[in-house]
Amino acid sequence: MNALQVALPMYLGAPGAVQDLWVHLREALRAQGMQVLPEAIVWPQDLHAHWLSPDVLLSQTCGYPLTHALQGQVQLLGCFRYAAPGCEGIYCRSVLIARTESSHLALEDFRNQRVAFNSTDSQSGYNALSALIAPLARQSRFFSQALATGGHRLSVDAVREGRADLAAIDCVTWALLQMHEAPATEGLCTIGHSAPYPGLPLITSLHTPPEQVLALRHGLQSLITTPAAAQALGQLLIAGFETPDLAAYQRCIEMESSAIASGYPQLA
Repeated sequence: MNALQVALPMYLGAPGAVQDLWVHLREALRAQGMQVLPEAIVWPQDLHAHWLSPDVLLSQTCGYPLTHALQGQVQLLGCFRYAAPGCEGIYCRSVLIARTESSHLALEDFRNQRVAFNSTDSQSGYNALSALIAPLARQSRFFSQALATGGHRLSVDAVREGRADLAAIDCVTWALLQMHEAPATEGLCTIGHSAPYPGLPLITSLHTPPEQVLALRHGLQSLITTPAAAQALGQLLIAGFETPDLAAYQRCIEMESSAIASGYPQLA
């Protein structure tokens, strides 16, 4: 058997806090009787290969992969609640960012301008934005160009540097950038937000036995009230942990279906 993998790869603004969080979570899991645990988290380069690995004990994915490429191939553990503007319970929104000279514009004013997105399998950067744009597009092209950047931070850079005019960034990433990497957000503003959708799912392999799934959930729940973990939790804006049913993520499919039904299956 290969070594178990633990990763929290989706919010990378404070990697030191992510590692500290695992230190405290590891102790919480040991208190639940789990003794064979990795000392350090991993930082996977190929996320899809990582998520599908039978050795994944704990990881974090996005709602769109959960309901598409990972459907039926991982177990849903739960979801963190975040204390970022735009979050309510486990639900969050995407903020629409532009350069400050465009702060007076409405979303419809970005017709025939350039959009940046992280990837086509992103709920926050692509799917939620497509659903928002679809009624405005009126079954025709809306943006003049769509730039795939490979990451939210790269989309922020593209807008700030003038290579794109608009991007949808999940509100937790945006808040973490403002907190930990403020220069990256200088010269930018928000001009709107998407409809809400469930936040990033915490998952485990299908090979993780039921007793360990239960221990993981209990450990994650106790982590939230662990005094020693308060600083790391605060640096990552984590305010709670919940165990929603998989059906909550049907919202991602509904957003995709609404855009397709409106004749807008692609951003550009």
